[in-house]
Amino acid sequence: MTLRDVGRSMGHRSFGRTAALLLAMTGAVLVTQPASAQFFWSPPDFSSPPLTDAEATTALGLPGATPAEVKAGLVWNLRAALNVAALQCQFEPTLLSISNYNAMIAHHDAELDAAQATLLGYFQRTVGKGKAGQMASDQYGTRIYSGYSTVQAQRGFCQAAGLVGRQAIFAQRGTLNEVARNGLGSIKKSLILAGEQFYGDPGRGYSLTLPSFDPKCWKKGKMLPACQLAWNQKIGVQP
Repeated sequence: MTLRDVGRSMGHRSFGRTAALLLAMTGAVLVTQPASAQFFWSPPDFSSPPLTDAEATTALGLPGATPAEVKAGLVWNLRAALNVAALQCQFEPTLLSISNYNAMIAHHDAELDAAQATLLGYFQRTVGKGKAGQMASDQYGTRIYSGYSTVQAQRGFCQAAGLVGRQAIFAQRGTLNEVARNGLGSIKKSLILAGEQFYGDPGRGYSLTLPSFDPKCWKKGKMLPACQLAWNQKIGVQP
């Protein structure tokens, strides 16, 4: 399944059925675990303050949006982010990306419908009624899907989306916009490749330095003193 398949329509129900089928086919029992445990690393700090309306209009690409349209944009962007996570994060099933997404659209179905209608109204107001507004709305949906897709920063994105997804399924109906306001900043921050907190290497999350395996450095399975000294200096061990 590709993002193109999912993003073909602005509707949100069809993917839920497909994702549920995929989940059932795995036959796996998924157990919730702390997010930082899945990859055995200390993830970067993705914390971010809640978006204000002014920040949201820029971050969501909705210039001139009314407060109601900002709320709709927050909801729809959160839906897009969790939808992308459901597709891209299946390599780590304990993040529950698919089940979180399905539970979110089931629990907040009415709010998602309202957000979709409000966003269409925004584009009909700012671009033009009829076909022009509908086309702009469709293009916006495609654009935000692409914006939440990542490859190099996938570990961080999947963990950030997993945490916000958990918050979404337990939020009261009608408050999904607040979950998005509080969580989209961290999801967007996670899209930038960053190393883990302890080692800091953005590529692998750690570096590995091995001793010399030159036969001249070894005798009867033990490293000779000169090579041991060079090895200690290389890894920062004081004599």
